[in-house]
Amino acid sequence: MSNLELRELPVVEPEIVPCCPPVTSAALSEADSVKMAAMFKALADPVRLRLFSRVASHEGGEACVCDIQDVGVSQPTVSHHLKKLREAGLLTSERRGTWVYYRVDPEVLATMAGLLAAGR
Repeated sequence: MSNLELRELPVVEPEIVPCCPPVTSAALSEADSVKMAAMFKALADPVRLRLFSRVASHEGGEACVCDIQDVGVSQPTVSHHLKKLREAGLLTSERRGTWVYYRVDPEVLATMAGLLAAGR
């Protein structure tokens, strides 16, 4: 038996820092436009958009590839599209046994919304 006392650590919410300023705040730099274009290009494909939506809306905030692969294309094509979403920074993934689980990066939706926010 130990004399150590278990304490609950405080929950620290990550600070959401957008990759780029809102498009209405000033003219975009070349670097910011490249970052933004990569995110929006990844979502410009209907299959990728559906996969992203399935992951984002899945119970618990993450989805096994086995739960989201029925989008009307072959499994290798699903893997290709998920890779593109990961490369654009829209999804993170974790291998558990033979399956890969995907999660929307917590900052992504807020960042994308911030990019398109109207300036006041």
